[in-house]
Amino acid sequence: MDDPTSAKLGRDLSNEILLMHIPPPPDKAWIAKIEDRYPGLKIRWFSRPWTFETQLLPDDVYEGVTMVCAVTEHPAEKLPKLHCVQLASAGADRWLGTATYMNPDVIFCTSNGTHPPQIAEWVIATYLMHSHHLLAYAAAQQTARVNRLLHLSVQDSPGLRMGILGYGAIGRQCARLGSALGMEVYAYTRSPKLDPESRKDDSYCVPGTGDPDGLIPSKWFHGTSREETNDFLAQDLDVLVLSLPLTEATRYILGREQFEILGRTKKAFVSNIARGKHIDTDALLDALKTGKIRGAALDVTDPEPLPDGHELFTAPNVFLTPHVSWKSEHYFERVQAIIETNLERLSKGKGMVNVIDRVHHY
Repeated sequence: MDDPTSAKLGRDLSNEILLMHIPPPPDKAWIAKIEDRYPGLKIRWFSRPWTFETQLLPDDVYEGVTMVCAVTEHPAEKLPKLHCVQLASAGADRWLGTATYMNPDVIFCTSNGTHPPQIAEWVIATYLMHSHHLLAYAAAQQTARVNRLLHLSVQDSPGLRMGILGYGAIGRQCARLGSALGMEVYAYTRSPKLDPESRKDDSYCVPGTGDPDGLIPSKWFHGTSREETNDFLAQDLDVLVLSLPLTEATRYILGREQFEILGRTKKAFVSNIARGKHIDTDALLDALKTGKIRGAALDVTDPEPLPDGHELFTAPNVFLTPHVSWKSEHYFERVQAIIETNLERLSKGKGMVNVIDRVHHY
């Protein structure tokens, strides 16, 4: 979304200092390109491990910094000149409540749009792996004997219904791939999308991906209450994708009641690539054991990481990965592309892209 306040920041960038604190080593060619484009702007790039633990830098590194691109927070008191934070993640949940986040003079932008290609591929790959029993064939292969497993039923995709809970950048690319397989797509958003203009995507988008104009869903649903969510879940969904931010309103949005709804008719397959705390784990385990849902693919869990020996590891019809669906060799290239876009917009006094709504926190 464009931020109306950022138009006030239109200025020359000659006094800006951008601190990059992200996992890759410094991209010297990119740094030179940006500093050449905006004479006087300086970039300080420090690599860090890809963990969610806060990691501080020496005090002299923070001196004069006005913009930060980071994985985790840095102390507000060390950054008195800060006016913009570019998150290296799509969600802001790890920054909520921090002094920097609470400062209305600091603009926060997400890396929304860097994840959709690889995460949507994960969603579709794990769904097809389940529906075509590829893990069973992989296990059979280890016996070094032919086993056609003809007793296993295969359901292909044309005519199935994919429900996407949270129709942002990731949800839109899931819709694009699901639609290409022949699925009908239903979208659910917090706010109403009643006309073509409101259905457009205004976040950063990798060219040739997503659903920029919101044309793929055959039906749109919206709301903030459990009743409205339940109505969406009751639409005979074959596949349910969770791709929404974690807020107090969405915490444990899937519990026992919701799994009962998903299992009334078609027994949906559930894919969660958002946050583990969207799903009540005990309710999920019960739904898997009793067959209320066909199965689940989870890149995130509650708790995260799962403790060794946790029951979810061996639950029936579930596939787990340890929060890695976002991984791509192009990830930080896209973060840098967002920074480039926002530096240009700042220099021209235009609203920045991917600005966080501080009321809804995404």
